Amino acid sequence: MRIITGIAALLGVAAMAAPAQAWQPEPANFGIAEQHNVPVTMRDGTVLRADIYSPADANGQPAKGPFPVVMTQSPYGKDAGLGLAGQSGTGEFQYLIQRGYIDVVADVRGAGDSHGSWGLFDPIQADDGAELVRWAAKLPHSSGKVGLYGSSYLGIDQLLTASKVGKHSPLKALFPVIAGNDIYRDTAYFGGVPGLEFDAIFLGLTGGLDVTNPLVETGRATSPDPADTVQVEAEHAGGLVSYHAATVLNTELNGDQRYDESYWQARNPRNVLKKIVTNHIPAFLVGGWYDLFQRGEPLNFSGLQNAWAGRPVSAPMLPNQRVTSRYQLLMGPWYHVTAGDGLDVGRLHLQWFDRWLKGIDTGITHTRTPLHLYELGDGKYREARRYPFGEATPAPYYLGAGNTLGTAKPKDAAGADPIVFTGATSPCDRQSDQWGAGGAALATSGQNPCDSNDSSLQAGPGALTYTTAPFTSDRVVAGPIDATIYATSTRPDTYLEATIEDIDASGTSTSLTAGGLLGSFRSLDAGQTWRAPDGNPLLPYHPYTRASATPVESGKVTRFDIEVFPTFGRIAKGHSLRLTLTTSDTPHLGFTPDQLQNLAGGAYQVQRNAGAASFVEIPTAPADAFAQTCSICVTTG
Repeated sequence: MRIITGIAALLGVAAMAAPAQAWQPEPANFGIAEQHNVPVTMRDGTVLRADIYSPADANGQPAKGPFPVVMTQSPYGKDAGLGLAGQSGTGEFQYLIQRGYIDVVADVRGAGDSHGSWGLFDPIQADDGAELVRWAAKLPHSSGKVGLYGSSYLGIDQLLTASKVGKHSPLKALFPVIAGNDIYRDTAYFGGVPGLEFDAIFLGLTGGLDVTNPLVETGRATSPDPADTVQVEAEHAGGLVSYHAATVLNTELNGDQRYDESYWQARNPRNVLKKIVTNHIPAFLVGGWYDLFQRGEPLNFSGLQNAWAGRPVSAPMLPNQRVTSRYQLLMGPWYHVTAGDGLDVGRLHLQWFDRWLKGIDTGITHTRTPLHLYELGDGKYREARRYPFGEATPAPYYLGAGNTLGTAKPKDAAGADPIVFTGATSPCDRQSDQWGAGGAALATSGQNPCDSNDSSLQAGPGALTYTTAPFTSDRVVAGPIDATIYATSTRPDTYLEATIEDIDASGTSTSLTAGGLLGSFRSLDAGQTWRAPDGNPLLPYHPYTRASATPVESGKVTRFDIEVFPTFGRIAKGHSLRLTLTTSDTPHLGFTPDQLQNLAGGAYQVQRNAGAASFVEIPTAPADAFAQTCSICVTTG
């Protein structure tokens, strides 16, 4: 999963009060003292290992303190050299340590040089995390207060751990970067179809590291124990077989992990957000509009805000809902491996942890707009109060004759466009880069041509496009989007993917966001579906359970409500919006054998008539609706 690299620039402070403007990070006053592979015994006897990095005096010895502790828990190996936000390749968060924080970097159970068997977000990892928090709070020179940090898997582990610590825990603050809300919907499956591209990367990464890391970490240990390494390797091997192989077989053979049932529900951060608020633990969230968890990051924000306000976690925030600065979200123009680029994330961590772990008024909580949003197409960070965005008004844009997309509902009794299931699409689009975690964007320094022009996606019998007239003024597309498509099929299942694009005056097509749906999963959960004021779905919620799966009746006009992930981007005057429908997504998705059997040879008729008016529900706002610039964002260059 995401490991942040290449962070540069400057992030400032909240602008509402003098302390926010006056606060400056303290200088780097300390060196770093290191202890490696320190054993920590869990309640069941399993030994985990952690590295401890302490502020050091001029003689290189641990300074007296007391210092707060920041901690992260990694499944990739604490010495893997992958790096984290503000960290070097060996794991320590130098920026914080040099400014008076003890840093603990732990291997989760079954990973790195920790004993045990690893499983994806195995619930026991959260219990381990709570024990590690209590242990870290009692380290020599500790102040007794602990904060958690880390990105991707490490960010999700923060949320799960925070739900297990109790109300009076030493854990006082979280800083989850690019962390998901719903693992099934956010990443593992896309509209009910396995996310092959990222799943393959993740399985290969964790599998390889589980084998190599014990050797690497034993070599760096303060007190190496080669015999113990042999035992750790044996335990990790068991985890490799039980998780990696079993997961692939379970998915391909229509096992329980194919569905959003007990396995995924036990691992979803969404299900613990209320507990985090109950435990009085504040959190600063960081996400990206092109991140793997693009969908879930805003939902973590709204869920935490709702829990604080005594409302259901899964509900949309209300227009006049009170908000708290204890839960904030910064969304940038980032992929998974570029998250944080252009901002000094180390400084932002310090500003947040100084507030909650040292009691310093850094001004970061002096805000009434806890949503900090990069506006795509404008290049500036803006402010908002709630999600979905109250500034934006959702409206249906109907599919029309001549590949048009407009606000007028079709009046003709007939009208449809053919599209066929192809099983493959052009890989030259932003989705390929997004679900490859942004590797191409990183390698090309953000100059991957497929990210800025996906026109090859729109060619062939497996694609349809519908385009609006040019906008007469700048507009902002803001929030979740629904694509409701009426269609017939010649097969017992369908797959439709909806991509929303910005079309400039030259015809260049730049993808903003996308979403997909396997037709047999079209059933809606009415209680968890967000609806626009006009009654149309805005964020459709599909159960994705085995019981909810229903074959598509051949030849019958059927409704499919596709969840399109949220975006926040300016459509300039003279530009148009385009909906591109495709029937596959290469290399992102990997249909299972039984899915392919029901899809192969499928021919669809997408309806655009008075009786079956397909539409896209798009929330837009005037360009000046988000006039307030980000209260904590100061960029360089």
